[in-house]
Amino acid sequence: MSGPGDVLELIRTGRALTRGDVLEITGLSRMTVSTRIDALLEAGLIVENGTERPASGRPSRLLEFNSARATVLTAAVDTTHTMVALTDLAGRLLAEERIEVAVADGPDRTLDEIAATARRVLIAAETPLERVAAIGISIPGPVDPDTGRPSQPPIMPGWDAYPIPDHLRDALGVPVLVANDADAAALGEQRAAHADSRALCFIKVSSGIGAGIVIGGRVYQGTDGGAGDIGHVKLAGHDDEVCQCGAHGCLAAVASGRAVARALSAIGKNAESGSEVGAYLAAGDPDAAALTRAAGRVIGEVVATLVSVLNPGEVVLGGMLASAPLLAGVRETLYPRSLPRATRHLTVSQSTLGEHAGIVGLATLVVEREYSAVAVNAALSS
Repeated sequence: MSGPGDVLELIRTGRALTRGDVLEITGLSRMTVSTRIDALLEAGLIVENGTERPASGRPSRLLEFNSARATVLTAAVDTTHTMVALTDLAGRLLAEERIEVAVADGPDRTLDEIAATARRVLIAAETPLERVAAIGISIPGPVDPDTGRPSQPPIMPGWDAYPIPDHLRDALGVPVLVANDADAAALGEQRAAHADSRALCFIKVSSGIGAGIVIGGRVYQGTDGGAGDIGHVKLAGHDDEVCQCGAHGCLAAVASGRAVARALSAIGKNAESGSEVGAYLAAGDPDAAALTRAAGRVIGEVVATLVSVLNPGEVVLGGMLASAPLLAGVRETLYPRSLPRATRHLTVSQSTLGEHAGIVGLATLVVEREYSAVAVNAALSS
């Protein structure tokens, strides 16, 4: 244990609730533990709140990460709109605003709109910019984990290698974290509803399709941020379907919200995007339900491979098309195409957080970076 940041990590992750827990876990002397906890209290990183009453002996004060110490700005970018929100350090929503800006408008306009909206959200929440720890932004495409820049995103023309962190840092003056949208949503769902999960897959079905993978409580990004990009798996027998990425036969070309919208339009019901299909589903439209269920069956075929490779305990469906018809369709093909061994402990369900999954996940990613043991040790030693 090299410093107070390591003690904070024990408290923040719930592994240590009292000074006694810290003593037992670390093996440090009582004086050293007291010094490090006092440093965290003085910095406002933890609070003592309530007591734990043991079977014998004196009650112990409970130690908690101070989630009110600062706030996190988040921006969950979808293909047709963006949700900008402010949370505390526990991911609890303080204020939010939806803006109708499409990724096709390009990075400059999108990011400028996000920065302007972030300022309005701070004003609405009566929160000064100085209390923002960082801004987390998620995008519907792969993100290079080393640079935080989009990495050849198939459905984001003009965004490849764009310096998102630099743009938003210059605009807002706070640190910036960039994540893939399905990755952020997967982590949000895991933390909120599946805290004990060893492996979770989040399948986002909106205008595109992507998967976020959380293993051992951490997002798995792959070698260069491309893990989970299942929307561009090629399907046999669909060579006539053209994807936004320019290829033929991609899963997204066949079963995404955009594909279902196209099918709805063909029968006389105007729709252009996943969000419009979602509106039809929310209204109980039978055609939208039937087409979405059919799309779910196709998605289930691909997810079956994912399940066989990763053996997750949970598959969670999110995005604009997340619904009972989508869930039914995925289950119809996922289970028959997977060995019983791979699915005997599997649950397939809809997102519990809905459109806020990415916001919670982004806040979590920001906290885990800005309040990591290394970051806190460096801050308190300076």
